Amino acid sequence: MSGLVLAEAPFPPSVNDIFPPNIGDIGPWLSKFTLFIWLAVAIVLIFFLVSYRNPKLVPTKKQWLAESVYGFVREGVAKDVIGHEGLRFAPYLASLFCFILVANVFAIVPFIQVSPMAHIAFPLMLALCTYALYLYQGVKKHGFLGYLKHATVLPAPWFMQPLLLPIEALQAFILQPATLALRLFANMFAGHMLLLVFTLGGFALLNAESLFLKPISVISWGMTILLTFFELLVAALQAYVFTLLTANYLAGTLAEEH
Repeated sequence: MSGLVLAEAPFPPSVNDIFPPNIGDIGPWLSKFTLFIWLAVAIVLIFFLVSYRNPKLVPTKKQWLAESVYGFVREGVAKDVIGHEGLRFAPYLASLFCFILVANVFAIVPFIQVSPMAHIAFPLMLALCTYALYLYQGVKKHGFLGYLKHATVLPAPWFMQPLLLPIEALQAFILQPATLALRLFANMFAGHMLLLVFTLGGFALLNAESLFLKPISVISWGMTILLTFFELLVAALQAYVFTLLTANYLAGTLAEEH
């Protein structure tokens, strides 16, 4: 029966395949990626609420894990990168790290097997949140004109300023949020495509007419398994890199000098 279902499934998949079956009157705007985003939010919220529901002096395993994750971001990112002033951003940075990590891990979860971060819209929205935060903090600290000067003027000779000003403005106001989003999107999208290529490649080799190609399907599926473990490492690394760069941009905004 499963073979019949696979044989009748349309190939290649179309854009409509991102939509789950309609649930009542919800409509087609509710895509799989949207469901996975809300699922990631729910997992993070429930985990921390349950872990800190009855905090104990000697922490339970869940409490210890939650404290370790928050402590890692608080001390290893917020405090080390931004300084003592960065401690007030620790909740945002920790939430960002946990949310991206859970969403990224969906890429290797059976029956999900794709990260919402492989859709450019979600990394872009996260980057815009960070962008709005560091612009607000920069204007709050330096004033509007003061922040423009802080973000674009370098300590260089006056005759170099016409060349440096557009470059620094482009980097501060366009390239930073754009590269922040594209880095996360590209890594998760590439990982998803690699797993897809080796998985489908194994089936293609197995169904090949040549007897010499059929055994190679095992190698293709073996690569899928190895890449799955590698994808888990990439998922954690990309969550860390996104959070670290967010802290780095905040540190640059809050710095007294450029």
